[in-house]
Amino acid sequence: MSSTTLAAGGSLSFTLPQELTVIVLCALTAFISHLALAVFNDGVRPFMLDFIQGRSTRNATTAVSFGLSAGFIFGLGAPMALSTGVLNPWLVFLPTDILGIVSPKKWLAPLLGAAWGAVVVFALGGANSAAHKLPVDFLTAMQQMSTPILFLFALFPALAITKQFGRARGGLAAVIELVLVVMTMKLWPNMFAGALAMAVGVLMLIGFAVARDVKQRREERAAASAMQAAADPPDADDPMASLFSSSALRLRKHLPLFMLLGAGVCLLAQMHIFGGGEATSFLIAKGDYSGAAQVDFYRVFGFIPLIATTALASGAYAIAGFTLVYPIGYLLPNPYLAVICGALVFAGEVLTLSSIGRLLGRLPSVRDCSEHLRSAITDTLGLAILFGSLMAANTMGGGLGILIVGGLYLLNEVMGRVVVRMAAAPAAVIVGGIVLNVLYWLDLFTPVKS
Repeated sequence: MSSTTLAAGGSLSFTLPQELTVIVLCALTAFISHLALAVFNDGVRPFMLDFIQGRSTRNATTAVSFGLSAGFIFGLGAPMALSTGVLNPWLVFLPTDILGIVSPKKWLAPLLGAAWGAVVVFALGGANSAAHKLPVDFLTAMQQMSTPILFLFALFPALAITKQFGRARGGLAAVIELVLVVMTMKLWPNMFAGALAMAVGVLMLIGFAVARDVKQRREERAAASAMQAAADPPDADDPMASLFSSSALRLRKHLPLFMLLGAGVCLLAQMHIFGGGEATSFLIAKGDYSGAAQVDFYRVFGFIPLIATTALASGAYAIAGFTLVYPIGYLLPNPYLAVICGALVFAGEVLTLSSIGRLLGRLPSVRDCSEHLRSAITDTLGLAILFGSLMAANTMGGGLGILIVGGLYLLNEVMGRVVVRMAAAPAAVIVGGIVLNVLYWLDLFTPVKS
């Protein structure tokens, strides 16, 4: 299977049920965001408590949401969707965060969300078709990003192990992952090369974390005394525990709405027009749904502690929950099962949120490993997206393409990252592609022959 040729051909075309699903789901997520029950952007969630308790205005919260989301929407979400032909959460859910919060009326929020869903399914396809007809087809060139993203992403467990447990264990994990990638390519050429390596790497990370926590708890019990036990205040007297309880109760009161949300997100994933991440989008486009499920399943371990703690602290959940509905949806055979499973998964998540928070409090190393996982994912994808963007620049414009795209990326860095780093390179490819087309029309550039 080619690493760069996408089965979907980068075409954004949808059937009527798919269009309706996107539009209705965008309306629902905007409504839920308006009620401050859930947002997709993890950076916005901590600000929701002040909004919920009336210490922050709707306009101020909207400004925070827009500032933290705009770069991802236009710099990462739109370019990834246009190049892969697969929708992603930055394009679908981040705008509905903003539209829901900015809406002054409850009835207006779903209308604004539905309007954005219509833009996604109708206007984006037209822009995609028009871009493919340009002399310099920068969207096809952007498919070059798939190879570095898919292969470098497989290393994130080794990086996370190194960050948390040191160079020796990290080096061992990296060697094991490399051996497994080579073995997979040799023995199972039709399988996603990083699948087995990531599975073993994540298991090693969790194993190291659990072993450390078990050892630490044994040492604490051995050193514990009656005085120390008496000094530990009960959860009922802990103000943070009280806050967590009230937040969990607030979310449980809206359980039917969350079940509807889970059903919608899982249905969207089951339709195979949506990918939960950068690597996942390319795998979905290639038709490798099992590989996509594996990738998003491993990412779950990096986000459960973050989502659980921010939800309990703020009273606002995540639009995609713990993101377990992504891999489940990819693998389900029909939409009816997706609706049922999505609703049940979200119900389970919301009902067990307090228990998950308490469990994470007892396993500090497991909780910390999620932070290292997220950091490792950011590092690997940052390099992969930059390298892939330069490959795309070379494909569409040779040295001049590299100069423009690389130059835009560097200018963004020295200007204080006007566009967030993760989104800067794909955005530079699109801007560079437009510039190369203008130069072609001015008879100053001849497109590179493929």
